[in-house]
Amino acid sequence: MSLNEVVKAAAAELRAAGVETAEHDAKLLMAEAAGDGVELRDVDKALLMGEDLAYDAARFDAMVARRAKREPLQHIVGHAPFRYLDLVVGPGVFIPRPETETVVQAGLDWITRQGMYHPRVVDLCAGSGAIGLAVASEVPGAEVWAVELSAEAYAWTERNHVRVARAYPSVAGNYHLERGDATSPLTLPQLDGTVDIVITNPPYVPLDQVPEQPEVRDFDPDMALYGGSADGVLIPERIILRAAGLLRAGGALVMEHDISQGDRLVAFARANGFTEGRTDNDWTGRPRFLFAVKG
Repeated sequence: MSLNEVVKAAAAELRAAGVETAEHDAKLLMAEAAGDGVELRDVDKALLMGEDLAYDAARFDAMVARRAKREPLQHIVGHAPFRYLDLVVGPGVFIPRPETETVVQAGLDWITRQGMYHPRVVDLCAGSGAIGLAVASEVPGAEVWAVELSAEAYAWTERNHVRVARAYPSVAGNYHLERGDATSPLTLPQLDGTVDIVITNPPYVPLDQVPEQPEVRDFDPDMALYGGSADGVLIPERIILRAAGLLRAGGALVMEHDISQGDRLVAFARANGFTEGRTDNDWTGRPRFLFAVKG
């Protein structure tokens, strides 16, 4: 079979299994099976030109079979892109999403508007480390503290810290990871009243809205998904309270939330020490994150 036939057959298998991005996933798996240095664009070029591509057929077939069982693509290839980073991920850690890149951008835009060269930043509920490591790598003068409760996710964050520090040496000393409850006043108490900005993606999925996608429902950790109440705002509200303790006057909170929670969380923030509370949209135009400034 030609490369085109192999990729088409794999895409058909994935489509039959309900994978919405079947063609893209088949090509990306082919790039992985072709080995180091081969990227998606190389597969696209080979398909366009009708060229062959050396790849491990057994590995490719095994990866397609795993994807057809709705195992997340990121688990199969072992990594996930996030802004300018490529993070290692796997069982036990939440896979970073593109919409969270919007949350980080909002935080970076605020830092830029404030003219800060050495901001003190906290990432609560760090997961893979995506938010904090993105900030530490894109703002070399930033001092970043990250908090994660899950032992499994903490281990992934440690791996990513080492990985990112190879490409961005300043991250080795400017990123500090702590295992603990992000909602507890006993976590990072030494920073109370001194932090410039908290950027966070806490668990917020309502308990009565179990995700339909098997990749999310069956593989993302419950601890990273569900917000602790039927409406999903219990943990986000506790994060707001902890952020209020960490931030200095005039400091900012940027927090991702469910599209149904914006008005309530804005009201909660305003009632608990924050001003200028509002909900902003992600790249798809949906209300995605809270932005608030401590009074």
